[in-house]
Amino acid sequence: MNGAHDLGGMEGFGPVIPEPVHAPFHAEWERRVLATTVACMAMGVWNIDAMRASRENLPPPEYLTSTYYEIWFKGLVSRLLQEGLVSAAEVESGVAEAPGRPVPNVFTADKVAPGLAAGSRYTRDPDRPAAFVAGERVRAREMNPTHHTRLPRYARGKAGVIEAVRGFFVFADANAQGLGPQPQWLYTVRFAGRELWGPEADPTLSVSIEAWESYLEPAD
Repeated sequence: MNGAHDLGGMEGFGPVIPEPVHAPFHAEWERRVLATTVACMAMGVWNIDAMRASRENLPPPEYLTSTYYEIWFKGLVSRLLQEGLVSAAEVESGVAEAPGRPVPNVFTADKVAPGLAAGSRYTRDPDRPAAFVAGERVRAREMNPTHHTRLPRYARGKAGVIEAVRGFFVFADANAQGLGPQPQWLYTVRFAGRELWGPEADPTLSVSIEAWESYLEPAD
C-alpha cells in the first residue's frame, strides 16, 4: 500500500457506501474483465502480487476516477504490455498483429473448475522461529518503498500489540517484484485508534492489520 489506493485514515473522499452483497457486477463487461484477468493469471507469466501491483501503480488521477473493474482492466492491460504479450498498437486496435507469444499454461475450459477449486498455496514450511509472540508490543517500521507493499501508511511508525501469529507465508512485497517467494512470518497487529489518529479519536476504536515480520520492530 504505497499509492493512490492507500486511503486509510484520509479525509475528503466522501463516504464509503456499501453495495448490495447480491450485486457484484453492474454490467456484463465487468464479468468479462474478471474472467479475463483470472485466465491471464493462469498463464503462469506473473503472480497475484504482481497483478495487484499493476493496479496499484496506475497514475493517481486515473486510479481515483476509475470504477473497481475499470481499475482491474487497466491493471491487466498494463501487465500485458509490461510482459510483452501485447503491443500498444494491438491494445488500441483490438486486433492481433502477430502470433501470440507462447506461455507456460493455457486456461482452457476443462481446466477452469479444477483450477479454481485447487486455488493457490501461499503457506510455506518455516525455516526459522517467529521473532514475536502474541501479546508483545511492536512498532510498524517507518518505510516508504517505491515498490508494492502491504503496510498501510497510517500504521507506519505506530505502536501496536501482536494479536496472533498467523503462519509463514510468501512475502508479497518481494513476490510482486519477481524476486521469488522469500517467505516470512505473518502477524495480526492491533493498534489503538488514538495511537493511529490522535487524542480526538474514539477511545473504543482499534484497528487490526496483517503485517509481515520485516514490517515490525520491538516497540520498547
